[in-house]
Amino acid sequence: MFSPSYLSKRLLFGIMIALIAAGCSSAENPLNNSSAIGSESSYEVPSSENVPQVRNFQKTTVLEGLEHPWSMTWLPDGAMLITERPGRLRIVRNGVLDPTPITGVPEVFAVSQGGLMEISLHPNFAENRLVYLSYSHGTEQANRTRVARAKFDGKALSDLQVIFEASPSKPGGQHFGSRIVWLPDNTMLFAIGDGGNPPLRINGELPREQAQKLDSLLGKIVRLNDDGSIPKDNPFVTSKNANPAIWSYGHRNIQGMTIDPESKRIWSTEHGSRGGDELNLIQAGENYGWPVVTHSREYSGGEISQERSRPGMVDPKIVWTPAIAPSGLAFYNGDLFAGGLVSQDVRHIELDGEGRIVSQKSIEIGQRVRDVKLAPDGKLYVITDQSNGQLIRLEPIM
Repeated sequence: MFSPSYLSKRLLFGIMIALIAAGCSSAENPLNNSSAIGSESSYEVPSSENVPQVRNFQKTTVLEGLEHPWSMTWLPDGAMLITERPGRLRIVRNGVLDPTPITGVPEVFAVSQGGLMEISLHPNFAENRLVYLSYSHGTEQANRTRVARAKFDGKALSDLQVIFEASPSKPGGQHFGSRIVWLPDNTMLFAIGDGGNPPLRINGELPREQAQKLDSLLGKIVRLNDDGSIPKDNPFVTSKNANPAIWSYGHRNIQGMTIDPESKRIWSTEHGSRGGDELNLIQAGENYGWPVVTHSREYSGGEISQERSRPGMVDPKIVWTPAIAPSGLAFYNGDLFAGGLVSQDVRHIELDGEGRIVSQKSIEIGQRVRDVKLAPDGKLYVITDQSNGQLIRLEPIM
């Protein structure tokens, strides 16, 4: 066992690293360096030097030529669908990227962090052919995150319907969220960002204030039926002055979300501001603290909040400071694999049977990782956020 004085020194060292590191800048800034601090007493990683490199995974570049790809999924016949943030949907057959984009995609507001983002198939896609897309829509002065669904016949989308859009509208091109996860009852969880950074304003307030407002959908995870309607057993359905779509709140900008296929636990990764990126275990009705409780700092350098924890608010399982800018999140062999935009790697996060963090390692990719998914062939795939983005397969070396 470690003595209290030893643990105190370790914690102090981690705080010093976070405060003095020259690379301690924006989670969305590709020039950041990375490190990690565990939020549980059994797991503490105070600096990037303490995250060992994994060398037992082989990386194979399957294809390149994608323009800022954002999300991917697989069709029953093995073909892949990949979204490109500027507003295109691409298909890959037998490892070959079709040069002609899929038609029928909605018009998107493609600026900064916005555009065409998540793609997800209905759990019963083989029968109903329904594809779900998340995207930003509107103008620089007023835009929203939307979810649309359409039928896909293998060549084109048709019968496109907008089934959900976040409110209120927001200015700028930041913090759209957009990840989709399907629950066992065929309802969907959908993540929405808080609206953006200072000096932007929504109704005279900083956008981050929306995350704690239960009459706003910004800074939330919502739960929807597959047609966009509200499930009757959502946690805030009977609450006055609360939007009944809300599943959890107090989020800044979730960029990774997945479900454990065994335990059915929901996990997410969330961008902080200047540091303070989070790995969270998501539960219905809970408050995840932003911006009242946070390890983030202002981009200008000051405190956002002096509180790191508060009764009634859920603590993160891991806090990354400086930022790794976490992105796609997937389960593989019982562990979590989290992409990093700034860290340009995939974090292998080992879990025990109770969902506690055991260790964290880094699989170097060398490009900004936007999405990580487990394919039907049992292998991990990564897409990179570049103007010449790549699709990369990861396989353990036996």
